[in-house]
Amino acid sequence: MSAKLNTRQVGEVTVVDVSGRITLGEGSSLIREQMHSLIAQGQKKILLNLGDVTYIDSTGIGELVSGYTTLANAGGDLKLLGLTKRTKDLLQITKLYTVFDVHEDEAHAVRSFA
Repeated sequence: MSAKLNTRQVGEVTVVDVSGRITLGEGSSLIREQMHSLIAQGQKKILLNLGDVTYIDSTGIGELVSGYTTLANAGGDLKLLGLTKRTKDLLQITKLYTVFDVHEDEAHAVRSFA
């Protein structure tokens, strides 16, 4: 199953619920296009909910980093929510876990943008 995205607003924070696989091709390009679209709309506080991501490869990790950098350069902030064990392990192995602000609870993550 390729990635599916659902975007919703929680106050000033845009939450993007991601499910499926974030891999080379469709999954990673969906993330990239969504991030660029949200930034173009002026969204500066984005929370990526990765709790339903079944698989992520190096291209998917690269898209997370790219989105983080693009948003930071636009004066915004990208945070991650609900990492699966595999995603958390990948971020720790690549030393990116310390780059991202990672949360387990959505309400806490939304409040952290204040």
